[in-house]
Amino acid sequence: MTEGETSARSDLWGGAGWAGFGLLIVVLAWRMERFESMGAELYTMPGFVPGMLGGVLLLLGTVLMLRSWLRIRQQSGTPTAQPLFNRRIGITLALSLTYAAGLIGRVPFWFATGVFVAAFVALFTPPEHSAARRLTVSLLAGVLTSAVVTTVFQQIFLVRLP
Repeated sequence: MTEGETSARSDLWGGAGWAGFGLLIVVLAWRMERFESMGAELYTMPGFVPGMLGGVLLLLGTVLMLRSWLRIRQQSGTPTAQPLFNRRIGITLALSLTYAAGLIGRVPFWFATGVFVAAFVALFTPPEHSAARRLTVSLLAGVLTSAVVTTVFQQIFLVRLP
């Protein structure tokens, strides 16, 4: 199996996982208390933002599945079974668990988010890029993401972050 076929099949499974996860979030957000009896507006309901994010994950996962399915149809060859767990998934799980269980609540949210995003970008930037470029891009992505997320949640959604 060629590298392109492996990538397409991996994207198909990954897209299915993201779409399923997004659907689960949408369903659980829909089931959350809406506080309508207390006069809550749509935008102040606790499930609104998670539901939107779940919807985006569902949409993007579906798009990823569709694109990979189309790539698989264009390629020829006999399909073979693909492992469900690979190096990239392992790194993603390790980073996510470190962020959620190791950093959040122990260090300021803005710092934890910046470190997480910078590490993620640094580890997944293509290896053909120079070390200086990878470092610059990852630090810039971490700082900007941390600033935007912190500002949006605290100033727009009025959410107190850990």
